[in-house]
Amino acid sequence: MNPALALLKPYPFERLAQLKRDLSPRTDREPIVLSIGEPKHPAPALVTDALIAHLHNLAVYPNTRGQPALRQAIAEWLAARFALPAGALDPERQILPVCGTREALFSFAQAALDRSRADPLVLMPNPFYQIYEGAALLAGAEPGYLPCLPGHGLVPDFESVEAATWARCQILYICSPGNPTGAVIDRQTLVRLMELAETHDFVIAADECYSEIYLEEGAPPVGLLQAAHTAGNESFRRCIVFHSLSKRSNAPGLRSGFVAGDAGLIERFFAYRTYHGCVMPLPTQSASLAAWGDEAHVRTNRALYREKFSAVLEILSPALPVEAPPAGFYLWPETPIPDTDFVRRLFAEENLTLLPGSFLSRTASGVDPGANRVRIALVPPLDECIDAAWRIRRFIERL
Repeated sequence: MNPALALLKPYPFERLAQLKRDLSPRTDREPIVLSIGEPKHPAPALVTDALIAHLHNLAVYPNTRGQPALRQAIAEWLAARFALPAGALDPERQILPVCGTREALFSFAQAALDRSRADPLVLMPNPFYQIYEGAALLAGAEPGYLPCLPGHGLVPDFESVEAATWARCQILYICSPGNPTGAVIDRQTLVRLMELAETHDFVIAADECYSEIYLEEGAPPVGLLQAAHTAGNESFRRCIVFHSLSKRSNAPGLRSGFVAGDAGLIERFFAYRTYHGCVMPLPTQSASLAAWGDEAHVRTNRALYREKFSAVLEILSPALPVEAPPAGFYLWPETPIPDTDFVRRLFAEENLTLLPGSFLSRTASGVDPGANRVRIALVPPLDECIDAAWRIRRFIERL
């Protein structure tokens, strides 16, 4: 077996199960789970209808590149969403459908890392989506952790990274809007990262899976391709973005997303995927085409999250220092006691499950950005989120 498997850390939800293993929550409250970012809003009917209508295509092998109509729909969506000119992306060379961005974020590192270079490094935000770390380790690289601290807007301070670190870097994972912080990397910083990538010869892999959930309807988060084009990088050199229907369209079970950007990176990633064999089934492609072509359900989705943020913050604010992030559906507050103690006691006393922030982060240079924080996923219906907020508030007031 691959010895690098021994380097993998337990997944956050494995650790959470262990944390709660010896506890028996009170039974006079229904369990509420706000630990996992699994959307609970209904998937749009246009998606499920398209999926059902094309189930007969289960008898057909799908093509690794995906249907031309799907790639065209994605290209049009990217242009409309990120203010790109028509034709800025070639559907044949710069877009590749994937079976959810989790597998793509992982497999991209396996394809992109050059093992012949000494001391390969993959940089990532800290806290982070643990797939980045696992991808780096199994590709034969060292993970490097860039802290996301309040003093820098909960995004990494890229200017503080030493030149020697950039010189070792082969892939920089960024997540904007951030998981779990909801912080957004601005256009100027994205342009600066492209300059650093050119100077130090690395690739920017931008996880933008939360880009369509944001608080201000007229102020969508900027994307990497958008920043690249405005900066004159019209070929999106060294840039690749990852998008998903899981959060945007409440379809995590569809396992549908795409990668887009630098044609050279896409072509080599495509060659890898012809062997990797993870190809989107044709019924899923038809459902995905329907989803990327419709914005009405996405606007409705954002409105539902805004309603939940408003209601929950009104309840929590008197007891907990917390504010709505610019994007995403998580709250990321500090806790008055250690985060693991907070989660254990809240579960035992209120039958409510949150995720300790330290399960999403690593201690690096003596700093653990997730310590004494919790991630609260506002994914259940409004009434459950309100109930959960009152449980948290009562718990804190008893401390």
